[in-house]
Amino acid sequence: MKQNVHADLLGALRDVVTGGDLPPASRVPEKQLCDRFGVSRTPLREALKALAAEGLVDLVPNRGAWTKPVTIDETRDLFSVIGALEELAGEQCCTRITEAETERLRALHVAMRARFETRDLAAYYALNRQIHEAIVASTRNEVLTRLYMQTNARIARIRFVAPMPPAIWTTAMQEHDGMMNAIERRDGTVLGNILRTHLRHKCAAIIADLESGTTEADATEAGRRRRRRPPA
Repeated sequence: MKQNVHADLLGALRDVVTGGDLPPASRVPEKQLCDRFGVSRTPLREALKALAAEGLVDLVPNRGAWTKPVTIDETRDLFSVIGALEELAGEQCCTRITEAETERLRALHVAMRARFETRDLAAYYALNRQIHEAIVASTRNEVLTRLYMQTNARIARIRFVAPMPPAIWTTAMQEHDGMMNAIERRDGTVLGNILRTHLRHKCAAIIADLESGTTEADATEAGRRRRRRPPA
């Protein structure tokens, strides 16, 4: 039972950090989170230690836990790793995906395109994330999935809430059209190449915003907007 409570609390805290509730390089409000989740500081701090091991927070002596800052070097490094993982996932997906999984991806893709047409960015990002995670899950490769989820957790707070200029958004949607086409044809090489290119484009857009000094503030505001909307 204790393990279930810890896992639930850890998952909830991870969502707080990666979902835009807390901006990068900000102090984690322990008392508020204890009240929010109905726990004492001891289990909360145990969960924060686990998040520190995942690279999501820093534990500073006498100053508590702080969310990790977003840096250009780490962003570039993380995207190079996640790009390689998704490329491999694309290759394996096309040899292992079931028809039921393909049908679910079709439905997610159609729903995401509808959000693209109405320019509902928060809902678009929610569906986008489900699509990428579903492609990885379809590989049935436990090692790949574990590495992917660990790495993706560290960049989800900027990968899925960063600003999306119209031209970049249009390109991203076209790339997703290409992904779905490759899945339908079971062409793993093409799917892997599109996924890696897709993430390279995303990384370049985020770094451009970091260099302009806007990403952290915009990501935080995007998180607030997403919380005000009903889930997709």
